[in-house]
Amino acid sequence: MPAMGIQVGMQPKVLYQADQNYIQTMKSVRHHLHSICRQHVNQFVRVQTIDGQVVTGRILGCDRGLLYLGVQSHGGQRAFFGGSDEAILTLVLFELLVITLLYT
Repeated sequence: MPAMGIQVGMQPKVLYQADQNYIQTMKSVRHHLHSICRQHVNQFVRVQTIDGQVVTGRILGCDRGLLYLGVQSHGGQRAFFGGSDEAILTLVLFELLVITLLYT
């Protein structure tokens, strides 16, 4: 059985490389969403992802392309649980379609 590893002398093959325009657009979107989320920390929102998932919770923070949302802890499979009724759900900013402020 051949060894599964990098063989000496082989050139790495690039499988995907993002276009520079795409990279700039994504950085701009990330910066914009990060700014919006930081302005609304501790406010309740409804978030819809590009996959159609809809989550309601409280913005806890935003850091390095991630949104931390406090959600009710019943049944949250993707969330981290602490000592309260609120779980922390981590969402990737790039995957968000809509953020709706629930209470003004």
